Amino acid sequence: MSETNIQGLIAHFPIADQTVPISNPVNGKKIYDLPQLSEQQVIDAIDKARLAQPSWEKVSVTERAKVLRQTQKLMIADEAKLLDLLQLETGKSRAHAFEETVGAIAAAGYNSKVAVKALARQKTKSGIPVLTKTFVDHFPVGVVGVITPWNYPLALTMLDVLPALVAGNAVVQKADNQSALTVLFARHLAIEAGLPAEVWTVVVGDGEIVGNAVTDHVDYVAFTGSTATGRKVAQRAAARLIGCSLELGGKNPMIVLESANVKRAAEIAMAGAFGSAGQLCVSIERVYVPNRMKEEFLSEIAKRTNSLNVGKSNDFSMDIGSLTGYSQLQRVTGFIDDAVITGATVIAGGEALSETGPYFYSPTVLTNVNANARMYRQEVFGPVIAVEGYDDLDDAIAWANDSDFGLNASVVGDERDALKVAEKLNAGGVNINEGYRASFASNETPMGGTKSSGQGRRNGIGGILRYTEARAIGISRGAIKIPTRAKQYNQMAPLMRILVKLIK
Repeated sequence: MSETNIQGLIAHFPIADQTVPISNPVNGKKIYDLPQLSEQQVIDAIDKARLAQPSWEKVSVTERAKVLRQTQKLMIADEAKLLDLLQLETGKSRAHAFEETVGAIAAAGYNSKVAVKALARQKTKSGIPVLTKTFVDHFPVGVVGVITPWNYPLALTMLDVLPALVAGNAVVQKADNQSALTVLFARHLAIEAGLPAEVWTVVVGDGEIVGNAVTDHVDYVAFTGSTATGRKVAQRAAARLIGCSLELGGKNPMIVLESANVKRAAEIAMAGAFGSAGQLCVSIERVYVPNRMKEEFLSEIAKRTNSLNVGKSNDFSMDIGSLTGYSQLQRVTGFIDDAVITGATVIAGGEALSETGPYFYSPTVLTNVNANARMYRQEVFGPVIAVEGYDDLDDAIAWANDSDFGLNASVVGDERDALKVAEKLNAGGVNINEGYRASFASNETPMGGTKSSGQGRRNGIGGILRYTEARAIGISRGAIKIPTRAKQYNQMAPLMRILVKLIK
């Protein structure tokens, strides 16, 4: 993207006292300087959004859905620009940028198709048959705050922002500094599709200052990020009695069954672990494989991991791209070094690739990770997977569930057997013979976590309704009046008993 186009997108922000340099992860070179907004500037943005929201709410759901449909068409037309931006800001490979873009395009299409049905007035069963009828409808909460991380800026924007908009809300989105351009370009396409500009505002800046300002002044918060920050968001939202949905961290397990094909299982594990260089909340970080298969499995996954092309390219020649920044490199290096010091064995990878670029790290397979190692329980959020053996399947299931997290899990093997295991796993999503894409790619399937992996769900009709308030409407039909006095109840009692029996 040219300097002129970048500055055109950044012009969305008000003049700020401070800026921070944003660099390309692939080479470490500065792309541009990004304004850092103050708390008051964020509050001003929310106030403007609140003024604009009622007019947008008055637009019919059908017309709002058309805006999403047109946004989808523009995203398809500008696919190459979206891919370039994702690679420029996140450093991910073209293949993983494509995977994200396709998911974002699908999300726009899905929400445009189901919005009318999701938000239509629904008739409910009356508590007093014949005498009354009841309905439920939904109205927007007002201004929705969406806090988006750096790793999947386009997909998470479309999954969280578009449902809020089609429900009739205004949105103030805090984009991460590192991936603000991608979010701004997505907004640009929505405005070109017919969305009033003031209905979707993007803010950036210090996470605590800007994030707190958003949480403290909107009517609902959709947060994606770390569990530690998610707890703080939940506390601030609870203090104001506003709703929130939190998609947080994961320490996602895979169980390989006796019925699995070892080579296929190794391929699935490899793909499930290294998407976007492992910087994905649903990526697989630990694998439990039958001990009789362990050596063969390690050999197969090491062979596949070592064959991956790691590097920088704007075509599909590279399998794995860069980590997104220095802090990520330090994080991954620290976890792996600690695991090795405490006894883990490196089967593949285990080193930074500084000759390729400043933040590249080799996809890594470990085994014999000690329970004292930090990565045994903590999320690495990088290109690393730990493989351990088991003799008893019940032990593997117990180990998979022995985590503070419960976001995603995977089972590889005969489908019937895998389904039985899936039912015993405490996770918001379980993929069978896949790492994460089978469930994550479905816009109709609720996505979220249990335990410390969050609360609430995105996707599906519920992903739209979370941004609304349900309103019950009851109507007295007037043919026979509902009793209001004791004598009337006595007279009506026989009929009411009959009506109660008729209620199914």
